[in-house]
Amino acid sequence: MVGSALVRRFEREPGTTLILRTRRELDLQDQAAVDAHYAAERPEVVIVAAAKVGGIHANSTYPAEFLFDNLAIAANAVRSAHRHGVRRLLFLGSSCIYPKHAPQPMPEECLLTGALEPTNEAYAVAKIAGLKLCQAYRRQYGDLFHSAMPTNLYGPGDNYNLQNSHVLPALIRKFHEAKEAGSAEVVAWGTGSPRREFLHVDDLADACAFLLRLPEPPDWLNVGTGVDVTIRDLTVLVADVTGFKGRIVWDSSKPDGSPRKLLEVGRLAGLGWRARIDLKQGVAATYASFLEEKAAGTLRA
Repeated sequence: MVGSALVRRFEREPGTTLILRTRRELDLQDQAAVDAHYAAERPEVVIVAAAKVGGIHANSTYPAEFLFDNLAIAANAVRSAHRHGVRRLLFLGSSCIYPKHAPQPMPEECLLTGALEPTNEAYAVAKIAGLKLCQAYRRQYGDLFHSAMPTNLYGPGDNYNLQNSHVLPALIRKFHEAKEAGSAEVVAWGTGSPRREFLHVDDLADACAFLLRLPEPPDWLNVGTGVDVTIRDLTVLVADVTGFKGRIVWDSSKPDGSPRKLLEVGRLAGLGWRARIDLKQGVAATYASFLEEKAAGTLRA
């Protein structure tokens, strides 16, 4: 999803040639393959967007894979960039790097000041390691390697697998299928009380282009909207957008995750960038993309 958004954005950037590989063509967990790729292509700028991602269920069920796979991707991509003289590297992390009980909104300075949310600790540890690796190469060697920490992302090309997806795409699929089946109710996880922030992936891609133009960016910056919503309100919004008319039933036996995750985005706003796609507009556009991908047989489900 993120990679596709970056391609859409940077195809419009004058004087830019994109070097693209599918996962089948280049396994970022293979150190020798990654090093050979850098040696052959000699990229000037690298954006590390690849990651093993998923929602609460996936993170809780596969912590070993979430930790190892993401550590390997970060280590190989960043180290080889240094070895082969990459001029600039932007590493994409996640808002889950911050402590479970961080102040809200979460400023960049709260990193490593408390315990992580247990349900996504493995992923968070890997992303913190990637951020710190970029910071270390910059401090030790002067490499212009820096990081962006986006909030929860959504948009075209999302993963709609009900076992492994994030909350918003899971809701879109659930409500669409319930509407198609004529179901009287949809069961939603948890209590609906947690608050979450959502950023359209095309806004993230635009933020990446902005960050890469900064001559001396901070080591890492939060990227978000600065606005959050309860999961209950999000669920009602998705039901409305998809046209589902039945009841919503909350299964409080399922985990809620962190009570709130809102990024402090004042530092990035002060540099001149703000998100432009509001949530209702973005969800409607994403549902339209879902229908297109489903009709075309390309839905990640």
